[in-house]
Amino acid sequence: MKGRSYTKELKEEILREVQEVGNVSLVSRRHGISKSTIFTWIKESKNKDEIKVKPGRKALVGGEKELENELSEVTKQNDQLKKLLGEKDLEIAILKDLIKKANPQLKIK
Repeated sequence: MKGRSYTKELKEEILREVQEVGNVSLVSRRHGISKSTIFTWIKESKNKDEIKVKPGRKALVGGEKELENELSEVTKQNDQLKKLLGEKDLEIAILKDLIKKANPQLKIK
């Protein structure tokens, strides 16, 4: 039993979309075509070296790459600030403890 046949234009369109999106699963769901069929087309394609697909990973467009870089930089800054805040909280706790020991009559919140 032979499966469904697809036009060359449709195959090329699907392969271009896979290349843009970078995720075969999303494209296969969108068009109702099995992943294995699309992977077969990729293997048969002359441009298979140009189509880079990582399972479950979406290819990033130019603006998205910039946003991802900015996000990683902001995340790094956030981690540094959390560390600094923790050190300051520890310093305050130590100073409060020292004040209590030096002046037991003082009550500090």
